[in-house]
Amino acid sequence: MSKQIKLKRGLDIKLKGKAVEMLAESIKAEKYALKMADFKNITPKLVVKEGERVKAGSTLFYDKYRTSLCFTSPVSGEVLEIKRGERRMILEVIIIADKEIVYEKFDDATKVDISKAQITEVLLKSGLWTTILQRPYGIIANPEVEPKTIHISTFDLSPLSTNLNFALQSEISDFQKGINVLSKFINGKINLNLDARINTNIFDNIKNVDINKFSGPHPAGNVGVQIHHTTPINKGETIWVVNAFHVVQIGKLFSKGIYDAQMTIALAGSEVLEPKYYKIIQGANVEPLLKKRLKEGNNRIISGNVLTGTKIESTGFLSFYDNMITVIPEGNYHEFMGWLAPGFKKFSTYRTFMAWLLPNREYVLDTNMHGGERALVVTGHYEKYLPMDILPMQLIKAILAEDIDKMENLGIYEITEEDFALCEFACTSKTEIQEIIRKGINLMIKEMN
Repeated sequence: MSKQIKLKRGLDIKLKGKAVEMLAESIKAEKYALKMADFKNITPKLVVKEGERVKAGSTLFYDKYRTSLCFTSPVSGEVLEIKRGERRMILEVIIIADKEIVYEKFDDATKVDISKAQITEVLLKSGLWTTILQRPYGIIANPEVEPKTIHISTFDLSPLSTNLNFALQSEISDFQKGINVLSKFINGKINLNLDARINTNIFDNIKNVDINKFSGPHPAGNVGVQIHHTTPINKGETIWVVNAFHVVQIGKLFSKGIYDAQMTIALAGSEVLEPKYYKIIQGANVEPLLKKRLKEGNNRIISGNVLTGTKIESTGFLSFYDNMITVIPEGNYHEFMGWLAPGFKKFSTYRTFMAWLLPNREYVLDTNMHGGERALVVTGHYEKYLPMDILPMQLIKAILAEDIDKMENLGIYEITEEDFALCEFACTSKTEIQEIIRKGINLMIKEMN
């Protein structure tokens, strides 16, 4: 019998531009990239040079301190550019793709009686181990540490988010295969977390899992919130987290013996002419996806959702862990005494504007901060948007003070940046809370190592 968990705290931000559940044509980009910014706590060592040819699944670089951890190409083609930043730090490895993808073969993956050690080796060599993240810290999992359990969230309630029931409906057999492979790493069953509000769910009949059903506003779909309410993390414990799209990729690896990085993503946002779903390969250049599909104007293009995504250029690339592209208006303008207006079209978590009288309205929101950073004051407001039994303001202050003991006691092991995204959105002080949380996590990694 599945667990039913109802959450009351949180907030659904209703924006215009939700993707219609319609699959458009596949998008074939000319260029693809692996971006270092997508991977936390990694020191890359290159194994390819500009002009070198690679296959889909060929290693591009590995981690200097965990040499078995490989990062592989999503397509076959030629290494066009290795983009570097300050101190020659690697930023991106860009590949010009072949018209027909040629794959590295991982024949051991298709063996009938494959062992746990062999599964680990295949995942590391193929680059798909990088899809397995661990809590605490939200970093790539250590293959030498056995997890307490594995959590997979099958829904996302962030603004304009991808509907996984639609995007993965044709890939449920590969999803089951991925579950079967991952279940080799734990003694019990995988925790599969479902949206309780959906009557017919494509994940209802998945085997080798314990079903947890969550209801409530965003961030009920965040895997960190789900872990907190089902299998809380204690000091010294590790839980693995895998994105549902990456479970499918793992399933394809062990059924076909190849790294197939194709996925169905949502192109959404108020500045998209016809928001819908597209098939695309992970790491694709977004220019052909956006061409003739956006409204005229000064737009912000985001890889991911509006709360946790990354700003990219129109010639940028889809990030490794993202399954959507969002386009909203830029907010680089000054609004003289805008707080005096009644604000029927302005959204606020307070009753500052009259729009609170229309709770079901969908909004066109831009990136304007409506003010600069101010003193961080105790308002008790954060607690409304974090459905976890921790004290968010006190934890933020402990991080700023670099007080390791207090950070441990206040729940640093339970959270990552995305869990505080709503707090940042609602913050009256305009504080970059997600950045503070990552600094705290990095400090813990440094101290614990």
